[in-house]
Amino acid sequence: MSRFLFALFFAVVTCGAHAADTGKASAHKTPMGDPARGKEIATTVCAACHGADGNSTMALNPSLAGQGYDYLLKQMTNLKAAEGQPALRENAVMAGMIAPYDLGQMRDLAAYFASQTPKPGAATNEATIQMGQALYRRGDMKKGLPACASCHGPTGAGIPAQYPRISGQRTDYAEAQLKAFRDGTRANDAAKVMRTIALKMTDAEIRAVTDYMAGLH
Repeated sequence: MSRFLFALFFAVVTCGAHAADTGKASAHKTPMGDPARGKEIATTVCAACHGADGNSTMALNPSLAGQGYDYLLKQMTNLKAAEGQPALRENAVMAGMIAPYDLGQMRDLAAYFASQTPKPGAATNEATIQMGQALYRRGDMKKGLPACASCHGPTGAGIPAQYPRISGQRTDYAEAQLKAFRDGTRANDAAKVMRTIALKMTDAEIRAVTDYMAGLH
């Protein structure tokens, strides 16, 4: 019981810091885009990498279907350099892809992908499912790792406007992102939450938990 309470307390503190930071951005409702207009761009430009309906078939490209609207919009705006300032999230490919689109078009794209139905994924490594499940559900008290479920939910659905949907996400993509947070090449997480967590994870733990997440539903 004491281990459970510690993990719960740590998770609440960690997610609370993130929520306080994102709460300012979500205090006012983000204007919603038009999914019909977004579909025109998504099915002609984005489909090659993310799938026409946002369900990626490529291991290193994320699935966007069913992702939270606010989260999608944040990532697109973070990937775009603006007013002479570098992008908050570095990605050479996406920087070039998102450059032509204004905020209105990004809202349309976010609305379209958020409205799509995500296809279920599956864990593929039976040898690491127990490790992945333990990390996702309980974290690791000894290492100060909070449970992933405390922020992303028991089914990985996330919390709109605060924490992204991670269920069914491509394992290779999710693994690459955790490693990017760990080495600091991705640094657009609020309050450094994901960077702090990823620093405490080994390659084996990252692979196990991302494989487990892929099968959540």
